Amino acid sequence: MVSLPVLQARLSQGVPPGRSDDDTVRRQWWAALATLQDDFLLPLQPLRGVWLASPLPALYEPALLEQLQGWVWAPAQIGTGLGPSGPLLPGAESAAKPGSPGGANPYERLALEPEDGTDPLLVLITPQLQLAMALEGSPQQRRLVLRFDPTTLSETLALVDERLRATAPQSALRLRKALQELGPLRSEESTALRFWPRLAERLAAMAPSLTLQPLVQGQEDDRAESNGELALLEALTHEVRTPLATIRTLIRSVLRRTDLPPVVRQRLEQIDGECSEQIDRFGLIFHAAELQRRPQPHQTLARTDLAELLQGFEELWQRQLRRRGLKLELAISGQLPPVLSDPNRLETMLGGLVDRFIRSLPSGSTVLIRLQPAGSRLKLQLRCTEPPGSATTLASTPEEDTADDVGPVLRWNPLTGSLQLSRQATQRLFHSLGGRFTERAGQGLTVFFPVAGGETVHDTDVC
Repeated sequence: MVSLPVLQARLSQGVPPGRSDDDTVRRQWWAALATLQDDFLLPLQPLRGVWLASPLPALYEPALLEQLQGWVWAPAQIGTGLGPSGPLLPGAESAAKPGSPGGANPYERLALEPEDGTDPLLVLITPQLQLAMALEGSPQQRRLVLRFDPTTLSETLALVDERLRATAPQSALRLRKALQELGPLRSEESTALRFWPRLAERLAAMAPSLTLQPLVQGQEDDRAESNGELALLEALTHEVRTPLATIRTLIRSVLRRTDLPPVVRQRLEQIDGECSEQIDRFGLIFHAAELQRRPQPHQTLARTDLAELLQGFEELWQRQLRRRGLKLELAISGQLPPVLSDPNRLETMLGGLVDRFIRSLPSGSTVLIRLQPAGSRLKLQLRCTEPPGSATTLASTPEEDTADDVGPVLRWNPLTGSLQLSRQATQRLFHSLGGRFTERAGQGLTVFFPVAGGETVHDTDVC
């Protein structure tokens, strides 16, 4: 049988020996995964392809797990007692929407043998992008290996096929069929040339630079200090998101069991929901810090059905608000045109907007999310109706009275322990998505989006 170290050794042929410890290469691994997903895979929409990973699913973006067909060599402890039906096969059941607890993962579990070890491995094949990643090497000589060349990938897939023929013949057939259905593959030599600089940028942004610099005064000194704070913030958000993504993956593998007591299932679903909220929340903080440090002069916007996005999130938001003792009312005008935005980023930003709005609301409040025409724009508004006898009002909430900005990105309330994006950072994020964000006491939150194609719609309540 072909062991996974044999696969990793093939990927490492011709690669210089490593000089890192395990902690260092695992940071490189997570940064490489983030680079792969954010900068290369998510822009390739719609996406199709296959992936194989060990010892956990390397991909953690829900949008990618929904579209790609995967196989995971997982330890026996993970997935014990999955029920008589065994793990779900790709395509047997649709994947859950981002953040929905207990959703089925569209990948198949394979047996991880003792001789396979626990070093992570990922092989990804799509029509536009093909690569393999692995961590390999003895202690203090660890290295991150990435291969894009067709020869190495072809020989690696041949070894994978040999392994599956011996250990999981049906999986081997499914993988070969999936690869054939992808049709002609397009391998671009420039992929590696683009990937490594983006990975280096992400690694450099994960911690402030400790290099000595000449002493500068005034504005330049302030800018250097601000960049150091933002770099540290990016590093912290990355360190929070990655373990949460792993925890969520493990929880969803347990939720596939059919013999869980109802109270256990309920608790795990709550944990899953909280993990998803925090992953999205810290993802927004990371993106806000990145925009502050490296503003993007040009942003590509596309036609986006904002009404459909809101309706798709209604069930998720209902659960989120219910956990906090809140109610939701969603009001969407009929026959609304599409807007200009970035649909992938906008999904996360809408979740962040709701999270920002509800954090200081008292239990029993009702949140009204309303989408309606506003001239040549669509107006998205979040308002709150508080329960009778509540001591707070929209015009003056504890959040507004006590919260202070912590740098250019975050706002902190020491009374409630609430940490959220500052108004300036929220405005900048929505601006990058084509929207205009306003926040007024007594009027809740409002975002205006330009209508795609310049169509003009009419509204009787234009602010």
